[in-house]
Amino acid sequence: MILSISVAPSGATSRTPDPSGIDWRPCPERADIDCATVAVPIEWDRPGGATIDIAIARLKATDPGQRIGSLLINPGGPGHSGVQAVFESEGYFSADLRRRFDIVGFDPRGVARSKPVLCDATLKAQQYAKLFPTDQAELDELTATTRKLGADCRSHTGPLIDHVDSVNVARDMDAIRAALGEAKVSYWGVSYGTLLGQMYAERYPTRIRAMVLDSNMDHSLTGYRIQSDATAELEASLGQFADWCARTTDCALHGKDVHEVFDSLYAKAERGELTDNGRKLTPPFFVWDVEDSMAYPLDADIGWYHLAEWLRTLHEHSRVGDRSARGDLVEGTPGAVTCQEYSERATSHQMLENYRRKLERLAPHTRMNPSTWAMITGCTQWPAKVTNPEHRLEVNGAPPILVTTSRYDVLTPHPWAANVQRQIPGSVLLTYDGVGHETYLHSPCGRAATDRYLITLDTPAAGTHCPAVWPRR
Repeated sequence: MILSISVAPSGATSRTPDPSGIDWRPCPERADIDCATVAVPIEWDRPGGATIDIAIARLKATDPGQRIGSLLINPGGPGHSGVQAVFESEGYFSADLRRRFDIVGFDPRGVARSKPVLCDATLKAQQYAKLFPTDQAELDELTATTRKLGADCRSHTGPLIDHVDSVNVARDMDAIRAALGEAKVSYWGVSYGTLLGQMYAERYPTRIRAMVLDSNMDHSLTGYRIQSDATAELEASLGQFADWCARTTDCALHGKDVHEVFDSLYAKAERGELTDNGRKLTPPFFVWDVEDSMAYPLDADIGWYHLAEWLRTLHEHSRVGDRSARGDLVEGTPGAVTCQEYSERATSHQMLENYRRKLERLAPHTRMNPSTWAMITGCTQWPAKVTNPEHRLEVNGAPPILVTTSRYDVLTPHPWAANVQRQIPGSVLLTYDGVGHETYLHSPCGRAATDRYLITLDTPAAGTHCPAVWPRR
């Protein structure tokens, strides 16, 4: 195994000596947080070949005398920055957790400061706009655009683009563990970060001190099951939103039939009559905007109060200007990663239509889950192999792992976490009985159980449920 420690990004100043040997230096963005890099092979099967630098950041434990060790974190995505997550960790993780752990985040290979997968923004926007083809001709246009986008990303990124799957990242994580001088690592991963944790647990089960998998991907699922689970969760979450509005007097849709409002807006989108902030909303993109709010109901900017106001204004005026369009990305990490880990492809428009008809029977209002639908359409003709295909987990010899989930999570449905827990011997499932993505963010009860486990290694009782927390002003 090749492992070398490199200096921090340019702009860092004086060094902080560290017994691990990592050359920590103050981060350019935050002098009170340390930054460094760990060099790893682009191809782990060729350890003598070219390397890349994995960016890491550390917020030191506030009580060095009670420090347990390092808590390695990943905020998911794929494509979210773990370094940025450390910068924001003081407002996220509890004071108890920060007192006992150095919070250490990393940008996975291909992300942000770790040689990002770069793509032409115009091509990426073109592919994004075509993710929901309505006939074979539109699917053909999408696949042609995807081929062009993939070739462009490869030209800007180089050979790394073929090696950004979660198994490679798990191996990078173990290099970080070794560089930190930790015999065993404590890990917290959320959303796509749970897949990184799962792959680490398969490969390095005895090097885990504690592991929290919050809002889980289930890499054992393929095809229609991914779509049906996610679509059913979105439909159920819309029902929870409707119930909340019915009992919440300051909801902007209080006293109205929320499903009727939603259906009328969907029909307007089908007719090409629904616009928001100057953009025309097709049905899938309208549903995708709603899905964003379902994931974070307590959020002040996109949560349920704002969603209700947005839907009411759209319903009454068909045009609003206070909800921004989904942004175009310059980094191409999400597609590059998921296309190496999920084998489902849109082989024909008839295949998509067969899925669509079944999903519409399952979810008569939302009709699909746009996030998971885009995983099928967006990877068709992506020019890279599936290097980490779907499979059931094989984890042997790991300590008890805590798996947490929300009962209604549109991005990582509850059945996925339950299935992951069944695949990992000795693991424990905690369910937050509310709506939203990220148990630690939404549930005080779940947060307390997570903190207690990470600090003491005591898992909650099997089958523990935490009460729902509903938006309120």
